[in-house]
Amino acid sequence: MAKSIDYLTEKIGYHFSSPKLLRQALTHKSHLPSRGQESLHYERFEFLGDAILGFLVSEHLVATFPHAPEGQLTKLKSFLVCAGNLVAVAQHLDLGSHLILGPSEEASGGRSKKGLLEDALEALIAAIYLDGGIAAARGFVERTVLSEKSLKAAENNLPLDNFKSALQEFLHAHKLPAPVYRVIKESGPHHERLFSIEVRIGELLHKRALGETKKAAAQEAARLALKHIQKIAPQHQP
Repeated sequence: MAKSIDYLTEKIGYHFSSPKLLRQALTHKSHLPSRGQESLHYERFEFLGDAILGFLVSEHLVATFPHAPEGQLTKLKSFLVCAGNLVAVAQHLDLGSHLILGPSEEASGGRSKKGLLEDALEALIAAIYLDGGIAAARGFVERTVLSEKSLKAAENNLPLDNFKSALQEFLHAHKLPAPVYRVIKESGPHHERLFSIEVRIGELLHKRALGETKKAAAQEAARLALKHIQKIAPQHQP
C-alpha cells in the first residue's frame, strides 16, 4: 500500500500545484494494464527526467569545479548519476513506499527493486520540472543527488587509475609542467611493503603519499596534487 502523498511532498521539499503530475511520476505500468494508457505511467517522465538530471548535474559540476578538466568532470558526473547513487537517494526519500504498483509488481517486491527506484526518481525530477520549472527541479536535485555527502562520495570514489590521468589532463590544459613521480622510500617486511611516492609539478608544488603498492601511492599523490593545483592554477596562467 502506497504511503500518503502529503508525506512524500514534505520529504522532497516541494509541493505540487498539479498533484496529478506527482501521481503519474509514481505510477508503474503494472498499475495500468490496459492498452492506450501508456501516457499515464512514469516511463515518459523517466525519459525526460534522465535528460534534466544530466543537464543539472553537468551545470553544477562546471560551477563547483571551475578548473577541473573535462575528463574529471565526466567521471564525477558518471558517479553522481549512476544507479547506485540514484537508488541511495530514492531510498533516503523512502520513494519505494509511495510507488503506485499493480498487484503482480507489489507481490514481487517492486517497492524495493533498485531499477524501479532509479526510474521513479528520474520521473519525479521530470514531474517537478513540469510543475515548477527548471529552478524547482534544480533545487530538488541539489538537495538530493548533489548533496554535500553525494559530492564528497563522488570525489572519493573516482577510480584509482584516473587521478594520474586527470592530473595530466589538467596540467596540459593549463600549460603547466608535466608531473614527475619518484619513489622516496620503501619500508616494511616483504609481504607488507609500504611505498612513499612524491609527485612534483615544476616549482609550483610537490605532494607525497603512502601506499601498499607504488601504483596506489602514486595515485594518491596525484589526487592530492590535483586537489591543490586546481586552487592555485589561476594564479599561474600563461
